[in-house]
Amino acid sequence: MLETALRTILGFTILLILTRLLGKKQLSQLSVFTYITGIALGSMASEMVMQKEIRIVDGILALTLWSALVLLIEWISLKNAAARVLMDGQPTIVIKHGVILENELKKQRLNLDDLAMQLRLNQVFSILDVEYAILEPNGALTVMKKSGKNPATKEDMQIAPEASGLPSEIITDGKIVKKNLAELGYSHQQLKDELQKQGIADADSVFYAELQKDRSLYVQKRAKYGHDK
Repeated sequence: MLETALRTILGFTILLILTRLLGKKQLSQLSVFTYITGIALGSMASEMVMQKEIRIVDGILALTLWSALVLLIEWISLKNAAARVLMDGQPTIVIKHGVILENELKKQRLNLDDLAMQLRLNQVFSILDVEYAILEPNGALTVMKKSGKNPATKEDMQIAPEASGLPSEIITDGKIVKKNLAELGYSHQQLKDELQKQGIADADSVFYAELQKDRSLYVQKRAKYGHDK
């Protein structure tokens, strides 16, 4: 028990010192690389504490060498832009002028449900409100709304608020979201008729469709069919 306690105190102290030496970038996990290195350091420290067959000196050596390699990589990244892109990645535009860039989503392995969730976290509920959406190297989504989408509040202008409602996706990647159709009171026939009005034969050729608050339908075709708004 005494040995375990000493190993725990030593491992905790070493891990604290090393994470402080690695800096705030490591603590904030700004990229996938820093996230993984943080997990690796924690794993090494726990192994040194719990595995009695691992000598303390070997555990300290592994932790120190790993931290030194991380510092070396970060120093190289500071001096070389190509290395920085290789280690940390670079931002990717996934929405441009209100149009989802389908190919970029595929490259980043980001599905429409995850994109919609990230937009909601940014207080955006309609694709049409987005000028640019950028997927950052750490997986967060940065959103720039279109000009005019952040107006003065109606309270400021002394205007009575209108009825609220949320735009809702009803087709994602060629598949009709039946649950949303039912909740919105929008029938399959209405959807079919509206698609035909926009020259679209069926939902299979639609990458994304969203029903607006005014009941108008925003449609974006798959990349191979071109974009419709």
